Amino acid sequence: MKTLKLAIFIMLFVGVGTSAKAQVSFNIHIGTPPQWGPQGYSDARYYYLPDVESYYDVQSSMFIYFYGGRWVHRHNLPARYRNYDLYNGYKVVMSDYRGNRPYSQFREHRMKYARGYRGHEQRNIGERAEYRDHREMNRYESHSPRNDRGEHRNEYRGNDDHRGNGNNGNGRGNGKHGKQDKHDRR
Repeated sequence: MKTLKLAIFIMLFVGVGTSAKAQVSFNIHIGTPPQWGPQGYSDARYYYLPDVESYYDVQSSMFIYFYGGRWVHRHNLPARYRNYDLYNGYKVVMSDYRGNRPYSQFREHRMKYARGYRGHEQRNIGERAEYRDHREMNRYESHSPRNDRGEHRNEYRGNDDHRGNGNNGNGRGNGKHGKQDKHDRR
């Protein structure tokens, strides 16, 4: 009987120890920089966006901006900036700031990095989806089958604006100003 009690006690002790260990271990997730973020700063937590006088918190994937008399954290910029291009906008990487309130230095940031500020050239981490799609389309077109005259058999020929302007229905474009291509002048 004592052996059974001892065995139960050991099992309980080991079980409690295991669950205690499970409660102590935890995972720290540091946010992934957005595709529109600048290359080379994967360890930065905040960007200041001078054109919209806002911050971006990489760790929480949220924008921080002044709204309704206070600083708010949101997943999107306010509606007045719905057409703002994050890929082309300049990002000031706040590599020297540690803390949870980057806006505590807003007056300084606003003066030092006024709207329209451009520092050194930046490259984005990734590309816009539309550029990736366009590149894929161009790769497909460059390998498309040719007819007996060496012309591509694709629908698109003519203008570079991809709206179909210049396509006269036979796969040959009319050029930018309605003039015929050299292939149509026979």
